Amino acid sequence: MKLLFEFFPVVFFFIAYKFFDIYVATGVAIAATFLQVAISWYGTRKVATMQLVTLAIIIIFGGLTLFLRDEQFIKWKPTVINWLFAAAFLASQFFGGRTVIERIMAGNLTLPQMVWRRLNLGWVLFFLGMGGANLYIMSHFDNDTWVNFKLFGMLGLTVVFIVIQALYLSRYMTESAESDSKG
Repeated sequence: MKLLFEFFPVVFFFIAYKFFDIYVATGVAIAATFLQVAISWYGTRKVATMQLVTLAIIIIFGGLTLFLRDEQFIKWKPTVINWLFAAAFLASQFFGGRTVIERIMAGNLTLPQMVWRRLNLGWVLFFLGMGGANLYIMSHFDNDTWVNFKLFGMLGLTVVFIVIQALYLSRYMTESAESDSKG
């Protein structure tokens, strides 16, 4: 459910693009991202750093798209966000004591430090790959293909990556953790 919440501005962008154009869709994405942050704040009285970064990037790149009437800025947004996340995850390997993925998931899992580091590096590679894939699609295909990739391709690749990560993590699940989740 959280994954779908994270992707709802993209879904709104997709719908607006299909009915209007990339400029209307950009405005809708900006508004939807503001709404997403507001919902997070209302529900928990805090907003994740990743959401704030995403909001700032959509305001900057979406604003430039609308102000300059140049669709290239909004097309760069997914690459910039993914590469910023890759950089943050990579930096956490060396600074702060715990990796980003450990901070996110440690409340649900107990894993050896080596596994946390591998998971974190996996996310670094995933974010780098997603940013690169976006650059390739935006440079070699039309807007319709890029918009479809932005929703279906990126969401699909994220789900596949999470499933692969879960399969990897299943090797480290203890019997007590499995029985706790059944009971």
